[in-house]
Amino acid sequence: MNAPLDVPPLRHLHVEQAFRLSDADMADLCEATDAAIIEGGGFGWLEPQGRALLERHFRGVLLVPERELFIARLDGQVVGSALLVRPPRNNEAQAFAATLTHAYIAPYARGHGLARLLVQRVEERAAALGHRVLNLDVRETQATAIALFASLGYEHWGTHPYYARAGGQTVAGHYYCKLLEPGRGRATGDLVERQG
Repeated sequence: MNAPLDVPPLRHLHVEQAFRLSDADMADLCEATDAAIIEGGGFGWLEPQGRALLERHFRGVLLVPERELFIARLDGQVVGSALLVRPPRNNEAQAFAATLTHAYIAPYARGHGLARLLVQRVEERAAALGHRVLNLDVRETQATAIALFASLGYEHWGTHPYYARAGGQTVAGHYYCKLLEPGRGRATGDLVERQG
């Protein structure tokens, strides 16, 4: 008779756009955010902010029309988020492009494919809104995020040598973009003339 295998249980992964957050989801989101900040994740803050400040931040994000908050869940618990930032209405010249920012998964929830799923859901939403380009930037110290974006087809187009200060050091930042294909209509490549 064969011995039973120790197979880890299947995890439930889910990403959704958040329009409001319950108290429990807000607590989980604040905890995940502080954990990512402590680990050096690319949220912009260098020190954990605590629940009160983070709660004000996320409640404010939900009020801004040009910002869409996406949350990632692992087995029902919020463990990360990302923002889709659309250009303001008065910026018609760049209305074709949006920005992915503040994308992270808490360290205790990594390794399940949630970061990839989170970025893909943001891409899908941006394309559904008619955006043809998704831009992002990331500190050079975030090797895992850089590898993820490269694997998803993001094109590195520039580096800012004095992008941020972290840990007493000046670090470079890398800029990326990706052409998005709409659900219908002309292909993005037909509309975007590449400079050679």
